[in-house]
Amino acid sequence: MAADIPVTSLPSGEKIPVLGQGTWFMGEDKRRFDEEVDALRLGIDLGMTLIDTAEMYADGRAEMVVGEAIKRRRDAVFLVSKVLPSNASRRETIQACENSLRRMKCETIDLYLLHWRGGYPLQETVAAFEDLRQAGKIRNWGVSNFDIDDMDELAHVVDGQQIATNQILYNLTRRGPEFDLMPWCRERAIPVMAYSPIEQGRLLGNKVLAEIAKECGSTPASVALAWVLSHEGVIAIPKSSDPVHLRENRQAADLKLPVEQLLSLDRAFPAPRRKVPLEML
Repeated sequence: MAADIPVTSLPSGEKIPVLGQGTWFMGEDKRRFDEEVDALRLGIDLGMTLIDTAEMYADGRAEMVVGEAIKRRRDAVFLVSKVLPSNASRRETIQACENSLRRMKCETIDLYLLHWRGGYPLQETVAAFEDLRQAGKIRNWGVSNFDIDDMDELAHVVDGQQIATNQILYNLTRRGPEFDLMPWCRERAIPVMAYSPIEQGRLLGNKVLAEIAKECGSTPASVALAWVLSHEGVIAIPKSSDPVHLRENRQAADLKLPVEQLLSLDRAFPAPRRKVPLEML
């Protein structure tokens, strides 16, 4: 029987699993609705109880998939969603959150994020987040796609210190955040949530990954995810609707890469030696 998925802590002290499930591209094809619901439920069964979604994904239909998947299982799930920057005024953030809650048929979002930096002042969005938190509609809030300058600015906004996480693009081919952003977050005990942790599958043909996977009796996807999870305070949210791939993802949480293999991956995918602007997909 597989061990429980390791956990990390939010600044509030709450423990959450370091491996969850993404939903980007879910909800786009009505014919796949039941398949996607079943995939999320299987992921929950496997222990990947953190589910990440957003109002942007399929214009809210991904949240509807999530809502169906967590029906009668809401208490077992740590639910993450996001507000679009175009909706991030104080009034519209509250309305967007209420719309997301309605689509997911639940009363509270565990972690609500600003999807990326937009035109509204951060103070306005943070004030809305705090309003939502006081009303019990969200439990924690954070940001996504924020580089270190954005994080510095946020830290000086009233209540900006309440931030719970920064969700960013991070994987073997996107190591730029290691230079400055991830150390900044680590110093403040703010976990990083890595989206597209296997680069949407594009890095899986790499020969070094294939060799290490063979040595481990695993798969390139599991090795790539295990590498992401080897970093302190990092959460990975791969998306999959395929039961085989879901089990590969789950295996990553139990896969401990030895030093020699980590060094091989460092040589194949070198860490940055200078500041690299934060990338987005």
